[in-house]
Amino acid sequence: MFIPPPLVKGRALAYLGPIMASKSDNKNYKVIAENRRARYDYAIESDLEVGIILTGSEVKSLRTGQSNIAESYASVENGELWLTNAYIAPYEPARTWGHEERRRRKLLCKAKELSRLWNATQREGMTLVPLVMYFNDRGIVKLKIAVAKGKKTYDKRASDAKRDWARQKARLLRHNE
Repeated sequence: MFIPPPLVKGRALAYLGPIMASKSDNKNYKVIAENRRARYDYAIESDLEVGIILTGSEVKSLRTGQSNIAESYASVENGELWLTNAYIAPYEPARTWGHEERRRRKLLCKAKELSRLWNATQREGMTLVPLVMYFNDRGIVKLKIAVAKGKKTYDKRASDAKRDWARQKARLLRHNE
């Protein structure tokens, strides 16, 4: 026999409802490599999470955190998305069947997203810049790429001035309180 919980102004009492477990800290999420300079050099329009095809020794090397995506870029070629010039250090225990450090790696995304990226790069003159490489909550390597337009020197100066003013304004507001 079902007995409904008591109502308080049309709502069930919270302590009588189902108790949900709080979300635990995600132990698998880990940032592997980050391209911090990308936000300074490029005006980011949008970003997209993509998968990446790796070999076993590359994944083992990434687990130790030995990679760099600062000089890398993504491109659409022959209907496929590729990551070029990303560095993943060789994994010493797998030196016999290791991997090339700076080989081109295929990126995985949906066909609709691929056509949108192709349009952005070919027609609009945008660039595909990797922002961050990380292990997601399931422990799978993902890459966040951004559709971006390169900034000119005066744009960089303007964003520096805006950031400095925001910092100064926050400092003034803190001291006036």
